[in-house]
Amino acid sequence: MAKLTFRGGITPPDGKNLTKNAEIRTLLPIGSEMVYPLRQHIGSAAVPVVKPGDHVLAGQKIASADGTVSADLHSAVSGTVASIEERTSAAGEKLNSIVIESDGLWKEISYPEDRQPEELTKDVILQAVKDAGIVGLGGSGLPSHYKLSEAFRGSIDMVIANCVECEPYITSNARRILENPWKLIGGLAVLLKLYPGARGFIAVSEDNTEGYRLLRELLSGSSAVYVKKVRGKYPAGSERQLIYALTGRTLNARMIPYDIGCLMHNADTLIAINQAVIMHEPLITRVLTVSGDAAAHPGNYRVPIGMSYQDVLKQAGGLKQGLTKDNVLFLDGGPMSGRVIRELDVPVTKLSRGLTCFTAEHLWSGKETGCTRCGKCMSACPNLLVPFQFLRDIRKKDNSVFVRHGGMECSGCGCCSYVCPSGIPVSARIWEHKKEVISSGSAADEYKRRY
Repeated sequence: MAKLTFRGGITPPDGKNLTKNAEIRTLLPIGSEMVYPLRQHIGSAAVPVVKPGDHVLAGQKIASADGTVSADLHSAVSGTVASIEERTSAAGEKLNSIVIESDGLWKEISYPEDRQPEELTKDVILQAVKDAGIVGLGGSGLPSHYKLSEAFRGSIDMVIANCVECEPYITSNARRILENPWKLIGGLAVLLKLYPGARGFIAVSEDNTEGYRLLRELLSGSSAVYVKKVRGKYPAGSERQLIYALTGRTLNARMIPYDIGCLMHNADTLIAINQAVIMHEPLITRVLTVSGDAAAHPGNYRVPIGMSYQDVLKQAGGLKQGLTKDNVLFLDGGPMSGRVIRELDVPVTKLSRGLTCFTAEHLWSGKETGCTRCGKCMSACPNLLVPFQFLRDIRKKDNSVFVRHGGMECSGCGCCSYVCPSGIPVSARIWEHKKEVISSGSAADEYKRRY
């Protein structure tokens, strides 16, 4: 068993056997319509630089970042801009979006010659990452050029490649390690050029033995990058938990990793950085896992951003015989951190992780009962909090007490909900209340750097 770990956490059935051996396949849109929400990141929505009637090429910028905390957006197909209008996202929000009618020809922009190592200055790297529209692909959505620039405020001595992928059913990162290891290593090497005094660490779950062995073999002669194995439990890939497991350094909700000398990016983000800095490629595809007991052919797929989940599922083999969309639960992501998709005719975005399809038999069917203060949520919490106390604070509607008891430290991982014998959605209630506290102003002042 790997020694690098943290207190708390859970070990739910991971479902990874369904797709961990499935090589990545490339999908192309079935229909002609591609939808690009202008907000696919934390911060201000991007501003369109095209108008209806314009012809665009694959890789062409169609929206420009609005301010420092924003990100450029590029088309994944060639075709014609049909409209700029509100469309529904996977989260159910109405977002202003660019709609492109694909011409099916896949004509691309012309890319410059690959950059050479001697060209990779700080300014070149940061500009390349910005121009590619890269954001945190592990779920944060923070524009990567902003994150990298802000990290210069600290003294970075550790750059971490987060390849743990603790979310059940999702295996896209594991496949990318096996199929694109040098792109991952290349992305980490690019960041080490930005922070020359830092060491590189690639963290892999103990369950991913094949990926761990491959990276160890490829990096056997390296004195700058180390491959570390962490215990395979959830949420080992969470920022606070992984940093603690690797370094023993602690991070709270009022801090940024650079405060303790760390910078972390997940595997997909590092590969995107490598492609942007070396190959000049913008972020126009995501590798998604389609899985779950309702999926006919679970697998891993390279999908153009803008393609609908409906088309993704159809090309991935659809649902098992006898099942319809009416009796299947669809999740954008996995069962722990994913969110329910009410309608599949919504676009894949930069923040998409996967499509998990569950039958009713797989779901919790019990009824919620009163909290018994059994303490299971406290034992499972990876942030060493007391979730049942937060529920009492929420009922009392006292924000100051909620904050004083540590409610703002909740990371929303869902461990407390998973172990609750009373069937209470503890994590969801705490997270919703956190949003209320943040919007209230003064009670959240200490946490404004994070939120």
